[in-house]
Amino acid sequence: MIGELYERALEGRDGVEVEFEDGTGHRGPLPVQEWMALRPGDQGLLERCVGPTLDVGSGPGRLTVALTERGLLALGIDIAPYAVALTVAAGGPALCRDVFGHVPGAGIWTTLLLADGNIGIGGDPRTLLERALGLLAPGGRVLAEVMPPGIRTYTGRVRLRTGRVVGDWFPWAWVSADDIAGLAGECGAAVTEVWEEAGRWFVALNR
Repeated sequence: MIGELYERALEGRDGVEVEFEDGTGHRGPLPVQEWMALRPGDQGLLERCVGPTLDVGSGPGRLTVALTERGLLALGIDIAPYAVALTVAAGGPALCRDVFGHVPGAGIWTTLLLADGNIGIGGDPRTLLERALGLLAPGGRVLAEVMPPGIRTYTGRVRLRTGRVVGDWFPWAWVSADDIAGLAGECGAAVTEVWEEAGRWFVALNR
């Protein structure tokens, strides 16, 4: 059901708005339209990508496509086949992969992207960061989008829903900029840069 509702949101099917709901009962719109084309805040993120770049949770592929157009070797991975198909159709290389499974090119990536809150994939940011750091080439770095300072980190479960259809719960997390340095330290990494652009917050992490 997660995949079906996510696909419905990407398609804009039937004009139905898909929402996310967390374990506290908080709801909000799933911002899929923001993922379809470059958005404010993306520019600084793209400019910091150096060398072969892995875009984890690439969705419809706006960042993967933009990096490819800049002449960088880039690969998007996403668990949603429809999202991968959108990326490929737009001219970006992408594969249907789980970041915790087999990822092509492990050890060659100099940049790994966790944009649009994808640091929350799997609901355990420490485990995800350890995995991300393990996919990097020596000297590589993770560029991750985090929540603004003052917003509490959330680790728990979320689900997608419309007015009539409710998806299954799955683990997810939001990581506050206030907490990222401590989380990085637990992974044997360090935050080397923090920046804000267009109201969005980002960090660079190096091991």
